[in-house]
Parts: sequence; structure tokens; C-alpha cells
Amino acid sequence: MAIEIRQPADERELRAAMEIAFTEGITDEDWERERITLPKQRAVAAFDDGRAVALAGAYEFELTTPGGQLPCAGVTWVGVQPTHRRQGILRRMMTQQLADAREWGEPIAALWASEAAIYGRFGYGLAAPSSTLKADSGRFGLRDDPGRQGTWRLVDAATAYDLVRPVHEHVRQERPGMRTRDEHWWRNHRLADPESWRRGASEKFYAVLELDGAVAGYAIYRVKSEWEGGFPKGYVRVMEAFAISPAAEREVWRYLFGIDLTTTVDVYPFDPASPLFLMVQDPRALHMGLHDGLWLRLVDVDAALRARSYRSGESVVVGVRDELCPWNEGAYRLGPEPGRTRAAPELELDVADLGAVYLGAFDFAHLARADRVRELTPGALERASDLVRTPLPPFCPEVF
Repeated sequence: MAIEIRQPADERELRAAMEIAFTEGITDEDWERERITLPKQRAVAAFDDGRAVALAGAYEFELTTPGGQLPCAGVTWVGVQPTHRRQGILRRMMTQQLADAREWGEPIAALWASEAAIYGRFGYGLAAPSSTLKADSGRFGLRDDPGRQGTWRLVDAATAYDLVRPVHEHVRQERPGMRTRDEHWWRNHRLADPESWRRGASEKFYAVLELDGAVAGYAIYRVKSEWEGGFPKGYVRVMEAFAISPAAEREVWRYLFGIDLTTTVDVYPFDPASPLFLMVQDPRALHMGLHDGLWLRLVDVDAALRARSYRSGESVVVGVRDELCPWNEGAYRLGPEPGRTRAAPELELDVADLGAVYLGAFDFAHLARADRVRELTPGALERASDLVRTPLPPFCPEVF
């Protein structure tokens, strides 16, 4: 029988597809969380003679963009059973998913790639690179250190829910690439702590910083105990650390680097634009690495470009190619009065490369140096680059 691409008929089919996608079982606890986060109407699966052989899901949230936020399809749970690879199933599912996102009124889609080489061919561009940090605690020291400020307290997950959300929201509103979190996501994803997530480390700790009587920062982390030759060699594994001011930022890292019986602070994803690199005496000891991070797909180019803010300057017309979403093919104006136009293009590029500049991680000059954009009108590259630059590069602090 031909492979059938469709929405799961019920939750039984959805769960079966989830288990197939990653060739492993899903616990009842995981299922109770995911059946709410990913309802069947936001999934597309492949069936062979009625049996699930592949899945692609899309969480529902909004993503911060330059100047605002947009509904976004958070692509997740993508996988094809080994017996059915190289048959075009993934392409068919991804094409259907983009059509679904358009119907849902979600102009953009985003994902973290399990394999980075896959999604460029479906129009996704590398839009928010991420860093890693595996720092040597013994070499940690702050430049021009004014001394310890504020007070810390450890709280449980229920208390953390009330205390840390305002800090996260303060940061999220100003930082492209960050996603909104509803109560379910906070309680059952970010703050939840199933044993299966610990991988030999401790339970989660929720540490809250108060400066001048108000919550100004927080850290969510685990500790992995290690000993060598009678000496402690433990790890602090940081899930998330945010602060609302330079003073709070300094205290958050002072706290994490000062945890007893540990020698390494391990953070992923780590903000590539973090001020920590300039705050410490020995930035080399942070051992930062660069990774791909969040990938972005413009599902509705016209709506996405209209919703984005631009720096002041003369508008530029870009011609966009889009093999999977033919409704996006055409010319678009960036800058004043953005959106679809009949004017002649001054630049020409693929939709994936437009996705790479959309959040501000790269500009058109970056694309040109990688031979990813064609300049049709002299000076258009520089003008377009000026329009899309942002005060801070985008950052997505969690893998989904």
C-alpha cells in the first residue's frame, strides 16, 4: 500500500507515532505532558498499512522578533522509522506541515535540528546561533569586582513558578529568538524534574536572587557529583540563568561558579552575546564553543516581513525563491512600508537565507561573504544590511 500522510486519528495513533519517531518508548508521565503540549491536530504522521512509521509535530507558541512577536510553529518530534528512510516521507510531512502552519495563521516556523544538515533543504535558515560554556570554576574571577550584592534563596518548583516568570518575561520581550511559555510549559516542561531527565545528576535546584528587595535574577541547575583521587570534580549543569541588570548578571554567575565540590560550570544553550565574556578576568577559562542553535522558516514571507521592525533607511526590494511554498515566490520590500511588491528586485536569495537574517543574527553582508545572496543593484547589500541589524543578536535559551 502507498504511504499515507495525515493527522493521527486519535491519541492512540499519536502516541504510537511518537514512539516510532525516536525508536523508543514513551513513559506514561511523558505522555501525559506531551498529549497536552502536542495535540493530535498539530501533528502529521506517515502510515504504512495503518501502522505509524513517521511523525512531525509543531508546538504552539509566539516567538519574539525584532519589534514584537509572532505566532510560531515550534517544530518537534520529527523522525522516520529506519525501515522507511530514503522514501521521500520526511519531505512530504514537512511540506504538509508548512501548509498546515499557513492555515493556522503562523507566519514562521522554528526548530532545533537533531541533525543540522537536514532542514536547510526545507527552507529553514540558521537564525539564532547558540554557544556552549564548559568553564573552569577555579579560574573564575570578576573584573573590578565591587563585592557580593543581594541575597539568594533556594525554592521549590511551585514557588519558582511565581518568582522567576517576571524575570524571564522581562528578558524575553527584548530578545528575538525567545519563545512565550504558558503555565503548562512552565510547570510541566521547564520546571518539571522527572528522574529520566537527570542522567546521573541531582534533582533540579531553583535559585532566586533578590536585589533591593525584588527578584532580579535566577538560575535553574543540577549538580553532577564526581571525585578523582580524593578531590571533588563535580559539574554544575545549568539549564537556565537570567538577570535583569548587569549587577544581577554578575551575581548570578558568581553564585553558579561558587557552588561547593564542583570544578566545572556547564551551560547549553549559552547566550553567545552574554556579558559574562567581558565580566571575567580570564575569558579563555570559559571554554566557549559555537553551535547552530535555532533554525527559522518563513511560512508567510509577506506577513513575517510586515511584522518585523527595521532601522531607518531607504527601502530595498528582495526577490525570494521558495521551492516548497510557492505562495512565497516573488519580490518584497524591506524597510518603510514592507511587504510584497511589484517592484524589480535589488537582491535575490532563497527563503532559507532570508530566514537567517530575519531575527538579526546575520545581515545581508554576511550572506554575501558566504555567497548566499545575489546583488542585482549596486549598494543594495549595504542598504539592506543596515535595515535588518538589531541591538542584540537573537538567542533561544531552550531546546524544544
